[in-house]
Amino acid sequence: MHLNIEKLFLQIILLNFGMLQGMVIRSTGSWYAVVGPDGNTIHCRLRGQYRLKGLRYTNPIAVGDIVDYEPEQDRETAVITNIHDRTNFIIRKATRLSSSAHIIAANLDQAVLVATLAQPRTSTGFIDRFLATAEAYHIPAVLVFNKTDLLDEVQFADLEFLTKVYTNIGYKVLKTSAKSHYNINDFRNLIENTISLLSGHSGVGKSALVNAVDPSLNLRTGEISAYHQKGKHTTTFAEMHPLANGGWIVDTPGIKEFGLYDFEAETLAQRFPEMRSLMHECRFANCTHMHEPGCAIKNAVDNGMIADFRYKNYQNMMLNDFTNDN
Repeated sequence: MHLNIEKLFLQIILLNFGMLQGMVIRSTGSWYAVVGPDGNTIHCRLRGQYRLKGLRYTNPIAVGDIVDYEPEQDRETAVITNIHDRTNFIIRKATRLSSSAHIIAANLDQAVLVATLAQPRTSTGFIDRFLATAEAYHIPAVLVFNKTDLLDEVQFADLEFLTKVYTNIGYKVLKTSAKSHYNINDFRNLIENTISLLSGHSGVGKSALVNAVDPSLNLRTGEISAYHQKGKHTTTFAEMHPLANGGWIVDTPGIKEFGLYDFEAETLAQRFPEMRSLMHECRFANCTHMHEPGCAIKNAVDNGMIADFRYKNYQNMMLNDFTNDN
């Protein structure tokens, strides 16, 4: 009760100065939906000088940001005057050839990657890029393999193999089916009372999983293209939704590619937990784990201690993601 009174006094002080504090829950370009201290949502625009800071981001504000804002006189809108420091954020390259980045979301408790091995299949390359980015920005990551009801025997065996690999290196893995409600209670427990980013390709069932947990949200779900076996985009911008039993989920547009941004080749291996634990055993301190003799990482791959596909994905990142623009 005492803390609530203090919070009320703070809100009164801010109101006297014409300022309010809220959380960005939707970004549609130049306008932002912000939940204020009264629980209501107001549409805000960003004060001009924030666009002149020279940041190499396509979006200066992301969902999850905490901002100060001032209501505009005689209007039902407001102006964002300050962006608070972020506890964390997750970003990706805007495009493969771009030198700028897109901030997906900020101030997250966890990043949940929804993947599928059928309709559409999520590659391990995409998974490992996402996990490496979450590691770089110190955001706990969880893998959710959805659509288990569609798997044949070979695909199910692949899923068991991937589950074992990722679990052994420290990631939480959950197998679900939004259609049959398989493990939906576990998914509900995973995201409740947290701020959770949900990401993945279009068509993997992100919205269907959330609807299974909280039908009142009624998020749009998409069909799979029969010709391309890829999902159709149903979410066109990132948006936060409150869960009925507490917490928020950040629903994001389906991502085709996940380009690494602001990474250094010398530190990429640190973003792979199983490699990070062995790096100190390499013969050379500046080992890239690509071609040097006496490399503990390559020896671990040869001995089956590191999954071959994880090492190949590391090699692909080293070869394809580091340019002079990075």
